[in-house]
Order: sequence, then structure tokens, then C-alpha cells
Amino acid sequence: MALEIKVPTVGESISEVTLVKWLKNDGEWVNRDEVIAELESEKATFEINAEQAGTIKQIAKEGDTLAIGDVVCSIDTSAEKPAGAESPVAAEEKKAAPASPATPEKAEKSAAPVAQDIKATPVAAAIIADKKVDSKAITASGSNGRILKQDVLEALSNPGRIPGATAFSRQDRPEKMSNLRKTISRRLVEAKNTTAMLTTFNEVDMGPVMEVRKKFKDKFKEVHGVNLGFMSFFTKACCFALQEFPSVNAYIDGENIIYHDYCDVSIAVSAPKGLVVPVIRNAESLNMAGIEAAVVELATKAKNNKLTIEEMTGGTFTITNGGIFGSMMSTPIINIPQSAILGMHNIVERPMAVNGQVVIKPMMYVALSYDHRIIDGRESVGFLVRVKQLLENPSLLLFGKDPVNALLEL
Repeated sequence: MALEIKVPTVGESISEVTLVKWLKNDGEWVNRDEVIAELESEKATFEINAEQAGTIKQIAKEGDTLAIGDVVCSIDTSAEKPAGAESPVAAEEKKAAPASPATPEKAEKSAAPVAQDIKATPVAAAIIADKKVDSKAITASGSNGRILKQDVLEALSNPGRIPGATAFSRQDRPEKMSNLRKTISRRLVEAKNTTAMLTTFNEVDMGPVMEVRKKFKDKFKEVHGVNLGFMSFFTKACCFALQEFPSVNAYIDGENIIYHDYCDVSIAVSAPKGLVVPVIRNAESLNMAGIEAAVVELATKAKNNKLTIEEMTGGTFTITNGGIFGSMMSTPIINIPQSAILGMHNIVERPMAVNGQVVIKPMMYVALSYDHRIIDGRESVGFLVRVKQLLENPSLLLFGKDPVNALLEL
């Protein structure tokens, strides 16, 4: 009996997906619930599993665009299980078992030319194994560093060439845009065309924050199990400022302005397939350790393409950190339908005038891009100045104002 595996429903607004990668070869035996392929929608990458055990027959090809409900493959559930096939439980037990010392003869045979973690198409992997090509000498041209058939043939034709050292080639290589990249392109153009976007700048003395991190980072990690980074300081400062300037935390819906009593902060993360913005829910209610833990969890999921659609939708404000790539200054684009985005940048020691004296300080430029239709200059500048004040006086992050004033209820 042939069981059809179809593209599942992944969201109300998503009508098609792209088959990114087959994890099982055509004709290969698969166990029930085993992951067989990776699909990519315009918002996230997800996996599909075998609903029953059997022999897989691929119907769609890698790179194909499929509609919701289209057949991806079929599984022959009446096929007999091969003698060498292992159940998932047995495979896990085998991985967990200690490896026995190999004899020289066995060690020589086990030195496979292709490592298990090498990303390659089935055809490319077969050629590598047959010709015993060193995978390190192959320049991968596929998406996400994947080795294609042509890459292996190129390495065979030019033995000894250093990977990436192209001899002045003038070849053009078309590559289909992923659904995620299409969505990013569409949303960026939409943001530029549908918002009255402006950017205001300021600079922050990061010395006080850096002193706090230097003094408490070891104890912080010991107590909370996460590193103390800059993102928690900026997120905390932005949450206080967003509550003081609610228009920065709002967005336009038709003829209405939707205000939020909460701060769902989107954090821009560079993932293998493009920029994604997972959301920290109710960031205003989290402590520093909670924010850092959320950032680590979302960033890890982004790098492993494990983010769900729910984790990337519904943010009210975005923070992006171009400083990790060395950016000195930029004008970030609004993440619609939000109305504002804060851009962090590189920390650079610069001479600053303090009380008539030149002092070297670690300074960071910060930029706030905002939709002028809903946010006026007073709110945008006031928001950024408030963030600057909170960062330059980290003790203010405890109450959002000076501790003495809080004590005296001033």
C-alpha cells in the first residue's frame, strides 16, 4: 500500500512552500516518525516526518515550489524491512554505546572519504565516495554551503587548486531565491513605499554598561547560567522608553492606531538563509537573565532553522545589532507593521569633551528609524534620549528612574 505524504498546513497566510532538502534517498527505508525532508515557507523552515514505516518514493524534487496539500512523496508500507535497517531506538542506542577500539585494518576501511556532516547532494556524495575526493578541497556553491555535482567535477578537473581561488572566471550562476529571501525583499520594499520613514541618531557612552558587565559577568553566569550581554541592557532600556512613549510601540491599522500595553521586542538575528526577527514576548516583565536566556534560545533556533512562525510574528518593536559585523552607523528599515526599529552599532573608543577636558570613551552610535505618520519628532528624539540616559546610568534600569527619586516618590 502506498501512503501519500502531503505538504501540511503551516499557517493561514501561507499557500506554498519550497522543498529545500531531502534527508532520505529515493527507495530508502524509513521508520515511522523519522524526518524525511525539510520544507521552507516564506517565514520559517520546518520538517516533515514519515507517517508510517516503509520504502520512500520521492515525487517532488529539491527546489520545487509546492502548494499546501501537494504530494511530496509516497511510502510503500507493504515493503519488507531490509535486514540492515535499524529502528530509531536501536540507532540511538548504537550512538550511545562506547566505540570499541578498531584494528589497523578496520581503521583503514572506516576512514570514509566523506564525513557524515558534509553537506552534499546525493549525486555529489556518490562521486566523492567513488573518486575518494577530499571534501575540504571542494568549493561548495550550493545554498547553505552545500556541495553540488558541478563542485566535485570542478575539483576533479583542477586538482590542487585552493578552494575559492577562482582564476578570473566570468561565469554567471543563477540561483533561485528562497521563499524567505522573497519575503524579506517584498517586506523591505513595502516598508520603504508605505511608511514615512525617518531616522534620528544619538551616541551612547557604553563605559558604565561595560563596567557592570566586567564586574558581574562571572557571577551572573554562575547564578543564572547565561552570559551577560549588551542585548539585555538595550532591551530593558527600550521597554522603559516604550512605556513612556507609547506611540513608538504602536502601529497604524487602517484609520486606527493600535497601542500596546506590553512590549513584544523583536530581535534581528542573522540566520543561514537570511535575516529573521524572532520575538521576546512581554520583555517588559522579564529580568536581565530572562532576556538573555530568551535571546540565546531564539538565536540558536534561528541558526538551526528551527524557528516557528509563532516565534517570528507579533512583535511591537525591533532591535537590530549591526555592531557585531563592525557597522559604525546605519539607517535600519522598519519591520512592518511596526512603527520603529532601534539600530545598535560598533563600540569605538573616541575622544570626547568632558568638563572642558578631552577624555577617551567607548562610544556607540544608535539610530532610531520611525514612521513619521504616527511618531512625531518629539517622541522619536525623546525616546532615543531616554534610552541613552538609561544606558549611561545602568542603576536607572532597576526602576526606570533614579533610585533616590523612587525612594522619595519624586
